[in-house]
Amino acid sequence: MLELALAFLVFGVLSGVMILVNYVLGPRRPNPAREKPFECGSPPLQAAIGPVNIPFFLVALLFLLLDVEIVFFYPLALAFREQGFGGFLALGAFVLVLGLGFVYAWKKGIFRWS
Repeated sequence: MLELALAFLVFGVLSGVMILVNYVLGPRRPNPAREKPFECGSPPLQAAIGPVNIPFFLVALLFLLLDVEIVFFYPLALAFREQGFGGFLALGAFVLVLGLGFVYAWKKGIFRWS
């Protein structure tokens, strides 16, 4: 508990020092050239981001769900023998919830690109 409090203290002080150094050393005069949007040294192509297809976001969220699934499966696979039947039940419940989410996404039509 002491280590956690010490870490919060150190990172809090470090964050404060960085903000203070930025305030002290940073530029103070606004410049119209600095206020313009910057895209890797070239002028911006458009004023704002255009419309994006919604199914793209749905598939991206599904991909994120599957990535998180792998993050939880890997430690369970490493310690599967030590967990015993309780670990098997927890893994089964996890797979059931993910499967229900996959079926829900399928029924909502996330995989149809029409």
